[in-house]
Amino acid sequence: MNTGSCIGISTMKPCCRILISYRISSMFGDSCIKSKGLVTNNLSKSQLNPVLHNGDVRCKVIGYNKCVADPNRRVFCVSDSSWGLVKGLGKSRFCVHKDRKRGFLVIPNVASDFRNHSTSIENHVNEKGFESIYIQGGLNVKPLVIERIESGIEVVKEEDNRVEVNGLGVNLDNLKHLDENVKTEREALEIEEEAWKLLRDSVVNYCGNPVGTVAANDPADKQPSNYDQVFIRDFVPSALAFLLNGEEEIVKNFLLHTLQLQSWEKTVDCYSPGQGLMPASFKVRTVPLDGSDGAFEEVLDPDFGESAIGRVAPVDSGLWWIILLRAYGKITGDYALQERVDVQTGIRLILNLCLTDGFDMFPSLLVTDGSCMIDRRMGIHGHPLEIQALFYAALRCSREMLIVNDGTKNLVAAINNRLSALSFHVREYYWVDMKKINEIYRYKTEEYSADAVNKFNIYPDQIPSWLVDWIPDEGGYLIGNLEPGHMDFRFFTLGNLWSIVSSLGTPKQNEGILNLVEAKWDDLVSHMPLKICYPALEYEEWRIITGSDPKNTPWSYHNGGSWPTLLWQFTLACIKMRRPELAQKAVSMAERKLSVDKWPEYYDTQSGRFIGKQSRLNQTWTIAGFLTSKMLLKNPEKASLLFWEEDYELLETCVCALRKAGRKKCSRIASRTKIII
Repeated sequence: MNTGSCIGISTMKPCCRILISYRISSMFGDSCIKSKGLVTNNLSKSQLNPVLHNGDVRCKVIGYNKCVADPNRRVFCVSDSSWGLVKGLGKSRFCVHKDRKRGFLVIPNVASDFRNHSTSIENHVNEKGFESIYIQGGLNVKPLVIERIESGIEVVKEEDNRVEVNGLGVNLDNLKHLDENVKTEREALEIEEEAWKLLRDSVVNYCGNPVGTVAANDPADKQPSNYDQVFIRDFVPSALAFLLNGEEEIVKNFLLHTLQLQSWEKTVDCYSPGQGLMPASFKVRTVPLDGSDGAFEEVLDPDFGESAIGRVAPVDSGLWWIILLRAYGKITGDYALQERVDVQTGIRLILNLCLTDGFDMFPSLLVTDGSCMIDRRMGIHGHPLEIQALFYAALRCSREMLIVNDGTKNLVAAINNRLSALSFHVREYYWVDMKKINEIYRYKTEEYSADAVNKFNIYPDQIPSWLVDWIPDEGGYLIGNLEPGHMDFRFFTLGNLWSIVSSLGTPKQNEGILNLVEAKWDDLVSHMPLKICYPALEYEEWRIITGSDPKNTPWSYHNGGSWPTLLWQFTLACIKMRRPELAQKAVSMAERKLSVDKWPEYYDTQSGRFIGKQSRLNQTWTIAGFLTSKMLLKNPEKASLLFWEEDYELLETCVCALRKAGRKKCSRIASRTKIII
């Protein structure tokens, strides 16, 4: 019960009286007194004497309907939570009345001439039932000595904020800490309630049914651009928050309505992208009905990239849709949705688009710049880690959800082959730690051979100077991109986190990623979790790679900005690797700022101290990411429904085994022996 306890201190001299009141809480144990007595001018001895049972020291409840302090007393309050069972007290405890749920502990403080004060309560009470407090020189003098006059009770002394009762010590500072903890918990609850209200306020309805949440609901934003639309990637943390809270309708509606948008015809400059592309976002618009005066209807208006900045197709939208579809079934148990014909068709269309044969020699997906969460030019064109990790997760989801029959068996076989090849490719060539960097540093170049060590012809001079001193002795990470003659050594947070969640990395690599985050906490987390990438592009590199993008200036937005929405993915990865304390540390840090700062989209500066210069407030996936993180930490068993463990069947499958010619050695066999479980 969060009510204040009141301590009245008399200003009378030479003595002071202390009245301590407290309320019952679960911390006190069972109440032991059933007396209904009240504090009156005639208190009986039996009401006030301590009761001793088997060494327990208990205080009788003497009521609460009448205050004993006189009107001249100064009053100060402390929370009742500070009265509880304290370490070192043994079986000693305060006991209060069950019905009243409140009691008073009266300690008269008597000087040598206390009988001369006719207004004191001691005139009506046998002095042997009380403790006497002697204060020399006023309240501010230490040490304070308390003596119990009653026979049979050992001397009780208080010195340096410690009280001794029958030889057992109590530190009064601990009581203050208990009060602070209760205050902190109350504030955290209020922040969560605020977050839920904001999340519900962002819900978008279509034909009377919830279908998603807007990207941001900033009341001060007069030009929301496309932030008033429902983005597929942005809705994922919102969907998880609703699912974990037992609200599944909005997620089911979202999955089905976006599936209908998949089949829409879309063109950009007279060219239509491949069938199966999912939109980046959609908006509910109201349009007048043809031939009807004053009548309107609601329609869904999707954006497949034809209106996006840079006109880039959202490669990750279909991957997120598949991941969310699996999560819906896992959390709700409603697998019937996955088995619907239209849903099975939607999965196949997305996979056919991703698995289409092309000129690429690698199992990783080849994409343009800005085709994922980083949707502006940031030098991630080619085979960015974020896309590969989401692709791998979507393939594992699809393998679980696809109904195997004559029409899908070839697709399932293609999924298995791609999973095997992609996991080997990323584990072998994207991973860097101190040992690997030293190996690259000694690479020979221009190797023309099937047995070449430097398969991608990486020049050692590509190793950036910042990396040499930054990489820790323990731990490592998966680089941001890999192409012929090029390695992007930047640390991209989302790709590394999803490599852990989906088990794209080996167990040892996954552990190494979290070790690196912990070792480089000041760089990757600092004042606000988490950096979207590290380090930022600066100076000439920024001008060339970003095209002098004014929004992606160094340590801002996608160029090294801090994004709180990454919290839920970090939490999921930490729970999987049995490191929830790391996630709790990050969540606690963000919790203190997000509500005060009005839930920004991102933070700027190298330490993440400033709200982003163009950051929207009340950003929905910031709010939802925070709520999802809190719920996952409270219910870690739910997190196990959202991640994957190592698939040992994939390690036994190798496309090379199907071909007898031209292969003297399969590097996958060597890699498999390196995996430490």
